[in-house]
Amino acid sequence: MFRKNRSFLVLTGLLVLSLLATAVGCQSAPAPTPTQEPTKVAPTATKAALEPTPTKVATGLSGRLQLAGSTTVQPLAEELAEAFMKLNPDVVIEIQGGGSSVGVTSAGEGTVDIGNASREIKSSEFEKFPNLQVFTIAYDGIAIVTHPDTQLATLSVEQVRDIFAGDITNFSQVGGPNAPITVVSREEGSGTRAAFEELVMQYKDAAGETQKKVISEKALLQQSNGQVRTTVSTTPNSIAYLSFGFLDDTTRPVPIDGVEPNVANVKNGSYPIFRPLNMLTNGAPNDLAQAFLDYILSDAGQAIVAEKYITVK
Repeated sequence: MFRKNRSFLVLTGLLVLSLLATAVGCQSAPAPTPTQEPTKVAPTATKAALEPTPTKVATGLSGRLQLAGSTTVQPLAEELAEAFMKLNPDVVIEIQGGGSSVGVTSAGEGTVDIGNASREIKSSEFEKFPNLQVFTIAYDGIAIVTHPDTQLATLSVEQVRDIFAGDITNFSQVGGPNAPITVVSREEGSGTRAAFEELVMQYKDAAGETQKKVISEKALLQQSNGQVRTTVSTTPNSIAYLSFGFLDDTTRPVPIDGVEPNVANVKNGSYPIFRPLNMLTNGAPNDLAQAFLDYILSDAGQAIVAEKYITVK
């Protein structure tokens, strides 16, 4: 009887020790926490260039959108809107021009659903419209073009700057024919002009300080890229800057430092004069505007962009 009781006590003691060891082991080596997938949050618009998350293209939508602004963005927006409305027959999208400054102001004041701007948005504009949201839908190169009868092998950015500032007044000074130069430019408020002034007319001096030359007062001012193209194509010895989307055989593009102005050379970094094409909203886009922006940044939308401009993807 005593032996049985002693055996029982020994077994009980061993069991208790085993349980204690297991408990201590669990405390010293806690079980690993399962890895969690990061929470996926849809991007929200900020003052930087943004992209809505390209999801499945929405269909069966209805409503009306109004857009206004850049004449560079306008024809691209019209093509994108036409494709989007085919998918959504009950949607109506109205698009007007007016220039990039009109696009910024109209979006900032909320008088349109989406504003269009073919340039970077200025800090002063963000200060005036703090809720302004920016969506980059494409990039666009700016070509230097001449009348088709004027042949120039190449120009440097510095030579272009001096031509538009009025410091170089004859094509013979840059390897061209002996003919006085007629400068054609966009009007104030144009996104193309603002981008050209930033990319070409602005420069660093020998001390590293930023300087800027002013476009000549003698320049013929035009209100759209289309008018610029028409003016250059019909005015002998003229020169202008023009969006890639408006290039055709009625004008002659000029290489910059020997590099042809085309999409491939912008993408490989060899052509220096290009700018963003932006769409703007006052705060977060409404549901229909968001769906349109999502379509623009989908594969289908960017395929339309790629026909004349540079995709963001």
